[in-house]
Amino acid sequence: MANSSGGITPLIGRVLISAVFLIFGFLKITTFHFYVGMAAAKGMPLTTLAIAGAICFEILGGLAILLGYQTRIVSWPLFLYLIPTSLIFHNFWADQGALRAAMMTHFFKDLAIMGGLLFLAECGAGRYSLDASRPAPRPS
Repeated sequence: MANSSGGITPLIGRVLISAVFLIFGFLKITTFHFYVGMAAAKGMPLTTLAIAGAICFEILGGLAILLGYQTRIVSWPLFLYLIPTSLIFHNFWADQGALRAAMMTHFFKDLAIMGGLLFLAECGAGRYSLDASRPAPRPS
């Protein structure tokens, strides 16, 4: 089987993964007070600061993944960010009925995104990226 890491497939994967972070980062801006209230209801301290940090993290991380900039490095903090986010905000095991089903969907969506981030951390951004456009480091 041919290796597609030099083709367009990694670019498409990066676009799809980054879309989640960029869309929800901008959504947090437009519905800031909703997210602050949700964080407060979950018992988080410093909710305004936490949501502002999440916005920056999601937008900057999403842009880095989209552009393929420091992809192997950026993938790890985004992966780690999804662990508490999933456990705190998508704790479906504490809900009932339709809310439980919705939170379960979000929880497993986060797991799938985490899987994609692990692939990026291991395999890199691919040919069509800022990472690929930089010259290789010279051996010392």
